[in-house]
Amino acid sequence: MATMQAVMLTKKGGPEVLETVEMPLPEPGPGEVRVKVRATGVGATDVTMRRGFYPYAPPIPFVPGYESVGVVDAVGAGVTTLKEGDRVCALLVHGGYATHVVRGAEHWVKVPGGLDDVQTVSLILNYVTAYQMIHRKARLQPGQWALVKAETGGVGQALLDLLRAHGVSAIGAAAKARHDIVTSYGATPIEGRSTPLNLGVHAARAEGVDAAFDGVGGAQTGQCVSSTRRGGITVWYGFVGAQGLPALARSALSLFVGARLRGRRGAFYGITMLYRKNPQPFFEDLPKLFDLLAQRKISPRIAQTLPLLDARKANERLEAGGIDGKLVLVALENSPGA
Repeated sequence: MATMQAVMLTKKGGPEVLETVEMPLPEPGPGEVRVKVRATGVGATDVTMRRGFYPYAPPIPFVPGYESVGVVDAVGAGVTTLKEGDRVCALLVHGGYATHVVRGAEHWVKVPGGLDDVQTVSLILNYVTAYQMIHRKARLQPGQWALVKAETGGVGQALLDLLRAHGVSAIGAAAKARHDIVTSYGATPIEGRSTPLNLGVHAARAEGVDAAFDGVGGAQTGQCVSSTRRGGITVWYGFVGAQGLPALARSALSLFVGARLRGRRGAFYGITMLYRKNPQPFFEDLPKLFDLLAQRKISPRIAQTLPLLDARKANERLEAGGIDGKLVLVALENSPGA
């Protein structure tokens, strides 16, 4: 019997609960394709699934891995859109910490030639999230201004990268030690922790910003709202339930009630929630990011690449903090220098 390898989440806990296992190699059913994984991203949502509650996680045990790039190596009956040898990627939500993954053909997007696997995988979650918030939620135009909480990881960096590419001036809130990262994107750095965000924003731009992107919530949601001009918008993104219900309620109150009372707007964005409701925006926007990457108008930061089955080590590295860029697991034959 043909087999595959995967890293399985066996129970709630730290990185040590991730176990490498061997299992039967699945055959794709009607309408499905099997993909041999070349690169898989590792991110904060993987940690949330492992340690806490995430609404789109399947029952334990399961294989984590939110986004992957790979090559089709088997096609199920009735599939006409893909063939063996096609390089594809998908927003999997789970399943990417494995040598192979099976999904319906409708979930896979063809990857153009010439794009690097590692940089491409970083587009699927972080950059689509940032792109859709900029263009579909905030609807920012060149020449406008935005606040980004740049210390919120990969999405914060993707926002700074895409705002620069779109001609939007950015103010990046971060700890002083990370101000050089903010300035590398052509953004204006402000203190992100010890000083209220709105004070820093209005010192840099008296009238405030057109949009603020809040990826953490809690006490700073109100500060983000106060950073925007009248008529401006604060976009609250990601899964914020880990804050606890009291903090979540305060944040929501600031966003949806406080903002409206002050002549401003609040909105929530979640990429998986939107994808499950209507996947079409994802399929429209990801190719636009492929084009920006091919034209070198964006440049995703890669913190480190590790072998595909070293997911436990990658999770340890992520939780240790201090990451500058995306952690990516790569198949050994695709690793740098292989």
